[in-house]
Amino acid sequence: MDRKQCCVKLSVQPSRGLMDEKFVVLVQSALPSQQLTVHAFHECEDGHSWQAFGHYTADAAGTVNVSEDCSFGGSYSGVEPMGLLWSLEPVPGSKPGLRMRKKNVQTPMVVTISVYQGHHTAGFVDQVLLASVMVERWYMAPGVRRIPVTEDRLTATLFLPPGPGPFPGLLDLWGGGGQLVEYRAALLASHGIGSLALDYLTCKFTLDTGKTVENEYFETAYRYLQKHPQIIGSRISMLGLSLGTSITLKMTVYSEVVKLRCAVCISGSHVQPVDGSLKEILGLFKNNSDKTRFSDKNEAIWRDLLLPIPSDPSLKVDVGRLQCPLLLVVGEDDQNWCANESAMDMREMMERAGNSHLLTILSYPNAGHLIEPPYMPHARASSFKTVVAHQKLIALWGGQTPEHSLAQEDSWRKVLIFLRENLYGDTNHGASSLSHL
Repeated sequence: MDRKQCCVKLSVQPSRGLMDEKFVVLVQSALPSQQLTVHAFHECEDGHSWQAFGHYTADAAGTVNVSEDCSFGGSYSGVEPMGLLWSLEPVPGSKPGLRMRKKNVQTPMVVTISVYQGHHTAGFVDQVLLASVMVERWYMAPGVRRIPVTEDRLTATLFLPPGPGPFPGLLDLWGGGGQLVEYRAALLASHGIGSLALDYLTCKFTLDTGKTVENEYFETAYRYLQKHPQIIGSRISMLGLSLGTSITLKMTVYSEVVKLRCAVCISGSHVQPVDGSLKEILGLFKNNSDKTRFSDKNEAIWRDLLLPIPSDPSLKVDVGRLQCPLLLVVGEDDQNWCANESAMDMREMMERAGNSHLLTILSYPNAGHLIEPPYMPHARASSFKTVVAHQKLIALWGGQTPEHSLAQEDSWRKVLIFLRENLYGDTNHGASSLSHL
């Protein structure tokens, strides 16, 4: 290595920030027109390692700015400021079916950004390392408070924004994998919304009794938020993903207790037994399990479980009765759920009922099922243990990585705008300003 190579400088700004915050990766003092590989490495809490890399060529001043310069190959190509995060993949030799998920939101996601001489695709430990820095990405902003909730049989975690409040509130529901998933709620609290992450499939009540929770469980969670001294009880939303969407729609339309300011539903469906509880919803999936298909890689495809959209009104949430703004986020390559078809059917139902002014649909070509906060690596397929059959297999979620990642970034920005409009503003329940973005 010559002296010039030893002087290569690498900076990432900000080196510490929120997970949805962009950073700028800057390489300086390289040789003019030098070929360089910028590499990202992350070791998850479960011990699995992930990497991403782009191939760059320094300009006449010996500089590469990842936010402005084109990657000519690697994990991603083109000008992709955050490609080093959203294109992270398990390192070669990892077990199949991995999906990255943050478990402990009180610690950062630590990523090592490095720059190597030459264009490489493997064997980075044997390459010429020119510079390296560590960056931290957080789901909890400084001052966000994490409060475990176990009262009234709930298994939940409340995240409160910094400051005395009171704050608008949100009930956060994930999908059929169960567990208490906190990172989205923590990030929402970092943006000023008191958020309650709720486990409703593998919660303590279910573990103790072996029974599925009833609709009252969700009403109890809502009341907890409503009565909390640092939550504005009249400004509460629900956000559901996948199965969480089914619960969100049912409670929004039919519950006499849950009175929402607005609702956000991601990659879900309104098709379900409307007179039943979670047990009946899961029963519908189980009864339709013979519609499961498998890809040529033996990945389970469940999108046909609720197709075709039934004409039986007892199997559709009557969204024509909705009285609060609803934001639907769908990926058009969702291979796990019939979310896109469901969104179109809901729009028709609301148009007939005269309340379509409350509906906003964000539909993304080539995006899959798992539309998460920005820069979370895309998992087209991953290991998944179904709550219905207690069977672990590889589920096909769908999506193409660049387009899916763009959908995550765009939809998250618009979800935050939608929530701020309706939870902070004096909404008149009219058309969302999202239609102008």
